Amino acid sequence: MTRIYAIVAAVAIILLTAGVWVFTAMGRNDDVFAQCRSSAVAGGTGQIGGPFTLVDETGATVTDKDVIDEPSLIYFGYTYCPDVCPYDMARNAEAVTMLEEQGYSVKPVFISIDPERDTPEQLADFTDYLHPRLVGLTGSAEQIKAASQAYRTYYKKQEPEDGDEDYYLVDHSTFTYLTLPEEGFVEYFRRDETPEAMAEKVACFLDAR
Repeated sequence: MTRIYAIVAAVAIILLTAGVWVFTAMGRNDDVFAQCRSSAVAGGTGQIGGPFTLVDETGATVTDKDVIDEPSLIYFGYTYCPDVCPYDMARNAEAVTMLEEQGYSVKPVFISIDPERDTPEQLADFTDYLHPRLVGLTGSAEQIKAASQAYRTYYKKQEPEDGDEDYYLVDHSTFTYLTLPEEGFVEYFRRDETPEAMAEKVACFLDAR
């Protein structure tokens, strides 16, 4: 009798272990982008992204639905940024061009965090120089704050050192966000990501849809 109990117990353990393995495997398969991800977000990717209303380079009011109508790489910065923003956006533009050469259409997006100076006209000059498809967005201080909060970004205007109110720097986070029309935010890229690596990862996400 003891032997029978032992056999039954062993079979139960095997079945339980198999069930846990299957459940875990099924959970992993729920994420169709699992093989593409190289970053993690506390609470899941649903914590980043969301609706926004801003103003484009023509002065027209647009929403996130208007802007993210195709895969998009979104960056928050400002046109008067002396070094970081131009470098990061040039990297993003290069990645978009590489993707275009591979047959992928990805929209580069630049959202200003400096509404006092970044007018639609200022943005148009900045974006036209970097890439013909780069979309520049600005808006009121409240609109920009709402967009920034949706994407969990940080920015803070610094007091001008020489007292000239027209010349100041803005501290800000420097992530680039890959956002898809149906899925929303799916991945972010750090500053040290090369355009080649970025293009490769974006292509992985687009192929996995």
